[in-house]
Amino acid sequence: MTTEDTSPTVLITGAAGNLGGMLARHLAAAGVPLRLMTHRTPVADDLAASDNTTVVLADLARPETLAAAVAGAEVVVHFAGVLFAPRPEKFLPETNTRWFGNLLDACLAEGVRRVVLVSFPHVEGPTTIDRPATGRLDSQPISVHATTRLAEERLLMDRTDQTSTTPVVLRLGMVYGRGVLMIEAARWLARRRLLAVWRQDTWIQLISTPDFLAATEAAALLPGIRGIYHVGDEQPVTLQHFLDEACRVWGCRRPRRLPLWMIYTAAQLCEWYARLFGTRAPLTKDFVTIGRVPYWGDTTRTRRELLPSLKYPTLREGLATLE
Repeated sequence: MTTEDTSPTVLITGAAGNLGGMLARHLAAAGVPLRLMTHRTPVADDLAASDNTTVVLADLARPETLAAAVAGAEVVVHFAGVLFAPRPEKFLPETNTRWFGNLLDACLAEGVRRVVLVSFPHVEGPTTIDRPATGRLDSQPISVHATTRLAEERLLMDRTDQTSTTPVVLRLGMVYGRGVLMIEAARWLARRRLLAVWRQDTWIQLISTPDFLAATEAAALLPGIRGIYHVGDEQPVTLQHFLDEACRVWGCRRPRRLPLWMIYTAAQLCEWYARLFGTRAPLTKDFVTIGRVPYWGDTTRTRRELLPSLKYPTLREGLATLE
């Protein structure tokens, strides 16, 4: 899409993380000048060694570290946060809202041209293909993850009003493909016959990794981009069907259907174990709560302004990315 001579400098927060690292590698290969923000986890060696990347150390909880990290960036794409920790209701208001506020303060002070916040359609609560998410900011989602992310969206829109900084929100469907952390976790569980899901069908919207990367690149680099965009494919499927098809591709048995109370009990035990032994909590009660919310975003603006066509418009074509 661009070359190094014409691209703005892009700062990616959470560049050592999963989706942030994927975007960093994608943009680095395209010659985009990058600043890769990390805190404790180092950026991958190949990214750190790239000629067009600069690694910057900063802590979103410490505003005094952010000015130097943001300096020189024309676009900021925000992924950073805390995942897989127990009791997210205790830390997400801090890590999702106050930390993002610190970053936004630094961006406004440095005159960053565009801030891209990566979000998800769950912030509008349950939605369907007949009543899709449309970019509203006045909903009341039921999960802590969605509630705090909606607060971030509102903060971005409110704080950039009447400034030179353009707000962009990407509400992503479920990103799937090889290397996506949640997908690889499902594969690991499936191969050990441990993968399970609740019985009630949950309708979801997907987006393949290549299409996620293309849409996010466009959101960061194309002129005239502003506001809320829903990024997803063109065919609703249930979470249960997606997992069944993924297991078929992986050569595993389909996931067990369990009563919802058993799923919540497993999440509770996972959180207790993580708190007791100081480990990560890949499953929490709030993950189950947000996972049960059906969602579908209106992609009209995305098709018109960001991504006119998809490489993998439906799961049938996109299953190849799971192999």
